[in-house]
Amino acid sequence: MFIVFNKQKIYSYIVSFSTVVILFMFAFALVKDTQNNTVLTSSQNRELPIYCVDTKEKKVALTMNCAWNADDIDTILKTLQDNQTKITFFMVGDWVDKFPETVKKIADAGHEIGNHSNTHPHVNNLSSEENKKEIIDCSNKIEQITGKKTVLYRGPYGEYNNTVIRAAKEANHVTIQWNLDTLDYTGLTGEEMWKRLEGKLKNGSIILTHNGTKHTADSLDKLLKNIKQAGYKVVPVSELIYQSNYVIDSTGMQKLQS
Repeated sequence: MFIVFNKQKIYSYIVSFSTVVILFMFAFALVKDTQNNTVLTSSQNRELPIYCVDTKEKKVALTMNCAWNADDIDTILKTLQDNQTKITFFMVGDWVDKFPETVKKIADAGHEIGNHSNTHPHVNNLSSEENKKEIIDCSNKIEQITGKKTVLYRGPYGEYNNTVIRAAKEANHVTIQWNLDTLDYTGLTGEEMWKRLEGKLKNGSIILTHNGTKHTADSLDKLLKNIKQAGYKVVPVSELIYQSNYVIDSTGMQKLQS
């Protein structure tokens, strides 16, 4: 038996097959392109605070959140003075209301003061306007005492989302997180705190501590000396971060824009 194909049929088969292949390739490319755009869009729209800094300089920032009492501040300030070290204190507005003389004492000692919200709420549950009010109210209180507005912001409980970070930007603040946590608020000793930092310190690290804890004040000297012996200089956050022309990668590391 012979199957006879005329030229018209052969041409039709070729066209049909080619059309299917082209449509398949187009659909595959469209799906791939959509996936890539989704990743890109997600990355572009995700707001991140600064967790650490990409720098060749051997320096780190020590930060201290102030939200509880002020009983240990004098000891902390003396230790910092003895070690010739300046750090960044992130203060809650309510704390500022309770301890205005302490705020002035910290500022007069040459330390940097950052904004830790006005009432220490769960900021992820607040609107943009509510977030801005928390930041602005706290900044105004600090300015009344120190003569300076705050420019650095840290959300309570370490919380943030796009609304929080964008609200901070609109209030002219840079949001600062941390990549090393001493867990001092859990009652760890100085030795235990250092074990959490040792081996993890790197250029551009931002360290979290709190005042008003059981051992932070009596452990601070040990921490500072150990950090310096490891070859790092301790500086305030503003002396660590880049002020302009930077990007923040997906890990929260701030880098100069190339």
